[in-house]
Amino acid sequence: MKNYQAEIAKGNILVVDDTLANVQLLSRMLSEHGYKVRKVLNGQMALMGVQTAPPDLILLDVSMPEMNGYEVCQRLKANEATQDIPVIFISALDQANDKVKAFSVGGADYITKPFQLAEVLARVEHQLTLRELQRQLREKNQRLQEQIQQHKRIVRELEHAKAALQKANQDLQRLAIIDDLTQVANRRHFYTCLEREWHRSLRDQVPLSLLLCDVDHFKRYNDAFGHQAGDRCLQQVAKALHRVIQRPADLVARYGGEEFAVILPHTPSSGAIYIAEKIQTSLEDCQISHPESSVSKLVTLSIGVTSAIPQLTLSPDSLIAMADQALYGAKEQGRNCIGVRTLQMKDDET
Repeated sequence: MKNYQAEIAKGNILVVDDTLANVQLLSRMLSEHGYKVRKVLNGQMALMGVQTAPPDLILLDVSMPEMNGYEVCQRLKANEATQDIPVIFISALDQANDKVKAFSVGGADYITKPFQLAEVLARVEHQLTLRELQRQLREKNQRLQEQIQQHKRIVRELEHAKAALQKANQDLQRLAIIDDLTQVANRRHFYTCLEREWHRSLRDQVPLSLLLCDVDHFKRYNDAFGHQAGDRCLQQVAKALHRVIQRPADLVARYGGEEFAVILPHTPSSGAIYIAEKIQTSLEDCQISHPESSVSKLVTLSIGVTSAIPQLTLSPDSLIAMADQALYGAKEQGRNCIGVRTLQMKDDET
């Protein structure tokens, strides 16, 4: 994929944002990676600039005075001369209805502020690749009408283009399994992986362990420092988990608001407890202050640990329920500790 993208020329990008700092930051980032960038500070200037010199791609802020990004995009899509220019919205708005509205007015993609350089570049390159491939497809279709005798060659080239598009879509699908805030696996992917590892452990009759981790008194942390600080705290917790969980088959996922889950295949209870202790040490090393906590002056975790050798009479939900009980037990013990539960089978099931 990398070599293929390298063959496509860098494009012209129009950046539209009423915040000068954002415009300057995006312009510098994109220019350093070979793109030609124009900058405007409001929607009316954007429409005029597109008519004068249509760009290959538009990065468009949603919240702007007088004319917001949604209205700018609607006007572009209503104009035959500009309707094919892809628009990537960049906004601090992160609700589902904000994103749905962006796509409903014709947006091609949506990036949430504060943005990351790697994500912006990946999505920009993806849209420019799609635009270039679409242009190539249009040209090939025209030649197909003019030169029927070249039909077989054209079909082969279209298939190559289709394969490239599928590969690009696969890259974007990877983003669908990642939690946007913490950059670990999301809950949906957690369930998928747990189901897969359960059946694998059932087949091989090896132990499977699950950890449920809950940030102690996280609501107090949010109340004291604000939700942005809370978000940064969760990001640090996720990094602390990742420093410990390093085997390829292991998985760290954001299970809920301040809850994280860890899947440990081929791991008995003793090994899972060892990992849980290392996680607590890793988080302690972060030295995240939490003066509102009743158990420590630092941010801590309560961890529920459970292990089982899967049987046909059990299910992945059994493992989750037991880990949840173990987590509840850790909280009952005063938090900042590890609760352990082991799935037990009846005598006639052993």
